[in-house]
Amino acid sequence: MPRLKVSVIVPVYNTGKYVDECAPSLLEQSLPADEYEVIYVDDGSTDDTLDRLKKIATGHPNVQVHTRPNSGWPGAPRNLGMRHAKGEYIQFVDHDDTLGHEALERLYEHAKRNDADVVLGKMSSTMVRPRRLFRHTVDACTIENDELMQSMSPHKMFRRAFVEQHGLRFPEGPWILEDLLFVSAAYLKAERIAVLADYPCYYWMKRDDGGNNTQHRFNPRYGFWPNVRTIVRQIKDGTQASDDLDALQNRLLHRLYHVEILSRTREPEILREDPAEQRQRFAAARELALEEFPAAVREGLPAVSRLRAELLERGDFDGAVAFAERVREVKARSTMGGPRWEDGRLVADVTLELLRGDGEPLVVVERDGKRWLDPELLAGVPGTEDGWEVRDPFRLAYAELVVKDRDREDWWYPEGDLEVRLRPLGEGRSQLVASGLLRLDPERLAGGRPLERGVHDVWAFVQMLGVDRMVRLTGEGTPGGPAAGPALTGGRLALPYWTVKGQLALDVDRRQRALGPDTAGAAGTNAARGGRTLPLPFVAATPHSAPARVKVTVSALKVDAELVPGARSTTAELRLPTRLKLPAGRHPVTLPKTETPLAYAVVRDGTVLRLEGPAYAAGAGRRLLDKVTDDRRVRRLRRRLGRLAR
Repeated sequence: MPRLKVSVIVPVYNTGKYVDECAPSLLEQSLPADEYEVIYVDDGSTDDTLDRLKKIATGHPNVQVHTRPNSGWPGAPRNLGMRHAKGEYIQFVDHDDTLGHEALERLYEHAKRNDADVVLGKMSSTMVRPRRLFRHTVDACTIENDELMQSMSPHKMFRRAFVEQHGLRFPEGPWILEDLLFVSAAYLKAERIAVLADYPCYYWMKRDDGGNNTQHRFNPRYGFWPNVRTIVRQIKDGTQASDDLDALQNRLLHRLYHVEILSRTREPEILREDPAEQRQRFAAARELALEEFPAAVREGLPAVSRLRAELLERGDFDGAVAFAERVREVKARSTMGGPRWEDGRLVADVTLELLRGDGEPLVVVERDGKRWLDPELLAGVPGTEDGWEVRDPFRLAYAELVVKDRDREDWWYPEGDLEVRLRPLGEGRSQLVASGLLRLDPERLAGGRPLERGVHDVWAFVQMLGVDRMVRLTGEGTPGGPAAGPALTGGRLALPYWTVKGQLALDVDRRQRALGPDTAGAAGTNAARGGRTLPLPFVAATPHSAPARVKVTVSALKVDAELVPGARSTTAELRLPTRLKLPAGRHPVTLPKTETPLAYAVVRDGTVLRLEGPAYAAGAGRRLLDKVTDDRRVRRLRRRLGRLAR
């Protein structure tokens, strides 16, 4: 029997139908079944989950099912699974999530090739926004790459010998944040960590019953605040203290401070929860912030976040509420130049900015040789009457473009970067903006592979001054209309369009949109005259693309035609079958749901002689020659002359 490469550990409790939904993705991996095992650990389910697991195991020799008394949390089942694991690597999967078909094979190969202790596989999720950690595949890094802290779930691949060497275990029983404790310990101990970003390995989706949404996290039974303290101390014990804002310890603690501490002071939580309950959380967060987090962590925050921290440390709950109400109104706005095709990429100039609730730019004001936060954002916030200094307007500021596969929830990062800069507005006022070029390549965007068939939405994420927003890219085109002409890429048609809200989307391989109505106007102006193929200047094409099939009507005859790259490989050409059962003459060629001809086919003796654009105007001599050539007597005479010549 081959050596087991991977042990997949799945804790389950009262999972019901979700076990059956998850199982196929585990059992139908591209990795051969005799090279991995699936270990289910039932944590004392009281429904039919155990029966479902036994049924799965009956038909699959590489599946084990273990049971234990209910512990109330995933830690104990995961630990039991690790004790039974025989694989070289361990992959944790939750019972209501799924794996990509090639996930185990790709993760294992990436781990072996780079001798990694931990491998982070790209996650697709409806639970969290995309993380730039997965923008690029990384062969090897260490915890010095603090972007690792963006991914603290346990859904990763760990070398089993590494786990055993360092005695890594999950806390057992009701212990919320158990994943953060385990993963941060692994990051601190690992000598080599790898990131696989070019394939969606793990699908973490919100359940329709909300069952995988952590609830009651602040219940004293689960120990949220003591557990945060434990994780903070683990990080501090594994790193050196420093007053340097960018020292490793301060960068690692930033994630915990920003997510677990400052969340208690900002929207939406502080405005959504019951005030009495939220005051208790605010007080607990304040105590932990003052006792456990070095001052350098708070001082290293951008301006808005640093003001939140100041209000927290002062214990000013009402001030934090007032500030949250102002910041909640801040919106991100995107502006675009007209999208266009260049070298097979959809290209557009993009600018992102933040606006206040009144629609005016969120500004930085220069005064007395310093920069200050927009006074309108501080209105009604106690203690800010003299302003709030923006020490470094670029602190932790960045922006990026992301493309979402609407059907699969996969997120991809197009080429290029957005640059954050200060744009002068006059009178000592300036605004942070991010700008750059969208370059979306349908044939390479999905981890170097073509995008899947479907609709792909273009988004932007921006983080400036401590305010972060996700926003769809919008343009000035007609809502519901084309954003740019179609393109022939990789044997498929890519159709950029504006949604009904004016947001940019790309339909690959005609998932929802069709070639036809959007191109009728441009088709009608085509004055080209071709031979067997007709140039279509309004359809871009990538060099060496395979043909794409299209349905057309020639007169009343339904025909399968092709779009092929043109002679210059920058635009497409239309090609009809050589033979058509049509009378001699000039026949209109139309696309589905259109009346304007795309072309005219000149047919004689059932053969397509050539294609002409609708606006092509033959000279009088050409028309006379066509008329004579189409005369039956002339054709008969030509055939006789041809036989005599032989």
